[in-house]
Amino acid sequence: MMKETVLEQFYRERLEEKIISCLAQKAGLSLEDAMDVYYRSRLSQDIYYGKEGVQYLDYKVLTQMLCDMENLQSTK
Repeated sequence: MMKETVLEQFYRERLEEKIISCLAQKAGLSLEDAMDVYYRSRLSQDIYYGKEGVQYLDYKVLTQMLCDMENLQSTK
């Protein structure tokens, strides 16, 4: 049986992958640039530490929040 922390870490990693991929597509960035934007953002810290349950929001909502926080324009 998996421990709760292992499941939480797996979920967070998948969420981060989805956000980065969606950000790259939405803002017209390479995956490397999208990773850089994400991991430098306050949002990545909030997700990592589980601040206010933000990690349970939909990845599309989180991607839009990140775009807004970083003043990124959507190409789509």
